[in-house]
Amino acid sequence: MEELLEEEKEIMDSMESDRVNKVRKLLMMSKNKRIPLSKIHHCRLLLGIPDDFRDRVAKYPDYFRIVVEGDGKRILELVNWDPSLAVSKLEKEFMVNEEKAKRAFKFPVKHGKDLDLEVEDTRRLNLLNTLPLVSPYSDGERLELWSLEAEKYRVGILHEFLSLTLEKRASIHHIVEFKEELCLTKHTYDMLKKQPRTFYLAGTEMNWVVFLKDAYDENGGLIDKDSQVIFNEKLYKYAQMKEGELDSSVWKS
Repeated sequence: MEELLEEEKEIMDSMESDRVNKVRKLLMMSKNKRIPLSKIHHCRLLLGIPDDFRDRVAKYPDYFRIVVEGDGKRILELVNWDPSLAVSKLEKEFMVNEEKAKRAFKFPVKHGKDLDLEVEDTRRLNLLNTLPLVSPYSDGERLELWSLEAEKYRVGILHEFLSLTLEKRASIHHIVEFKEELCLTKHTYDMLKKQPRTFYLAGTEMNWVVFLKDAYDENGGLIDKDSQVIFNEKLYKYAQMKEGELDSSVWKS
């Protein structure tokens, strides 16, 4: 166990820069560029953030500032905006594979009667609604709450949020945690259901988990595994072993 703890500490230290950037991106997406430290700590395992992140923040005064409010709540604020981080995963995909990115979301054009269009014509018509996408790093609070632009913004926010997680998935509890900061609504489940090309929903409307489809292979396995995910899988395997079944393969990286 001491070896495992030391290995995890080494992973946390080696991935610190990546985790710092995750939190910076999360703050850049959030309303007013600030999030209570308690919320980030509560979702630390989801993002791969070390337990002592609140202490590590002090090492980055150019990125973060901690403000203590009147009620004692500690708020993490963004100090500097970094344009190089304000590029979403979907925007990066668009530059590599434009057609794939165009198919990520679908916002059909509403019309009162059947236009008797060919499939390709319908697709092109819907693209008029779908594009341009709205960056999750734009100011979503200024958008009219139930407008098409606001829905595209919220869908983009969730896509980017999931891309920041270790396993490209999150539960309703994690998403509700940041509901206010990410300008989400109580209709998030229904909104995600309308985008089956990109999101997979498991569970019920009251207790669900959402996955980024493209992050998983046809067998349901995560395609690109973070070092922390690989370590966690090894730890789970070790925890499931019975007394006397110690297998040296568990300890391999």
